[in-house]
Amino acid sequence: MKKTVILLSIFLIALSIHTVFVFGATADQLQSQINEHNQTISQLQQEIAEYQSKLDKTSVEAKSLQSSIQTLELNAKKLGADLNLTQNKISTTDLTIAQLSGQISTKQQQINANKLALADTIRNINESDSNSLFQTMLVYPNLSAFWGQVETLHQFQTKVDASVLTLQGLQNDLLQNKSLTEVKKGDLVGLQNQLSDQKTIVEVNKDQKNKLLVQTKDTEVGYKNLIADRKAKEKAFEDELNAIQAQLKLVIDPKSIPASGTGVLTWPLARHLITQYFGNTAFAQAHAAVYSGQGHNGIDIAASIGTPVMAAAAGTVLGTGNTDQTCPGASFGKWVMIRHNNGLSTLYAHLSVIKASQGDTVNTGDVIGYSGMTGYATGPHLHFTVYASQGVKIMSRASIACGGATYTMPIADLKAYLNPLNYLSSDFTTSL
Repeated sequence: MKKTVILLSIFLIALSIHTVFVFGATADQLQSQINEHNQTISQLQQEIAEYQSKLDKTSVEAKSLQSSIQTLELNAKKLGADLNLTQNKISTTDLTIAQLSGQISTKQQQINANKLALADTIRNINESDSNSLFQTMLVYPNLSAFWGQVETLHQFQTKVDASVLTLQGLQNDLLQNKSLTEVKKGDLVGLQNQLSDQKTIVEVNKDQKNKLLVQTKDTEVGYKNLIADRKAKEKAFEDELNAIQAQLKLVIDPKSIPASGTGVLTWPLARHLITQYFGNTAFAQAHAAVYSGQGHNGIDIAASIGTPVMAAAAGTVLGTGNTDQTCPGASFGKWVMIRHNNGLSTLYAHLSVIKASQGDTVNTGDVIGYSGMTGYATGPHLHFTVYASQGVKIMSRASIACGGATYTMPIADLKAYLNPLNYLSSDFTTSL
């Protein structure tokens, strides 16, 4: 029996050494590759931050064809870096999953080896216990050998208790590794979807540049004519829209909306750089022809093309649309509207890509689209509007300003427009 115990111990130690040696080499290689990707990720993040800083600067400069093209070209470089960053994150996640799989395999081998040794030890102890004291003594040549075996059994019982604790620890580690693997697999799916979206946005940015060159005939005069045409169309469209909204006369119960300053909404962008405030701002007054004397009905937040736009609170997507299909360059462009459970509704406009559908249930922070410069926008940004839900509807109407074509978009009683800053945190900066 003693020989059996010794042989089992040698087998267990040999198996553990072999497993650690084989996996250790693989683990080192994986960790080295993960470290390399993490270093690249850090460098790309710095590069993207530099591109974003330059884009923030171009967003406040005087607009011209040259500056617009420069912004789109700079945005293309940032999008390329974004793509590279996501690809590196995918590679790192793949390697981490492989690393976890190796750790799971090692833990499982260790568990199996421990179970085998433990089972054989218990069986040997049971066999010894089944013999009478007299029978056991007869097996050994003298009392010294017998008492040595008794001491060995006592020591082994102690080891059995320790082995049980070790086994429990290994099993807990195994469950943790498996749980972390599932989390990483979920992250991988999200990153792969993000990569697909980013590839789409790269094409959108390229199309935007080509379209701008065609529309302006690659001249500054053509650019000025394009902007003037958009302003005229926007004014006619807004005049028509305001006339409709002034007739709505919807009943809005003040008690149906949260109190000001309660911070019930989160920012729809990771960066909170406001370029245009709500209401009769200096900018709105300077461009009264565009705003029709009604002021700015939301806030504009700086966002380069392709920036993820997130739901400001949980709710239901009431609708999505694209006013450019009816009146190119005259209104919201691609938009998403969400009704929340707190009496508020939010609008996200000028998107490049829509990632939500009517009827979707969204949680706070879910990506519902990507920023762009569709609709009436001379530069990329997010237009964010907050409504009292009782005072807004999504409606389809024929537009005289748009040649009789039918557009679909949120239309609200003028009283329903609320200042977003009354419901967002005060954590923001301004480029104005």
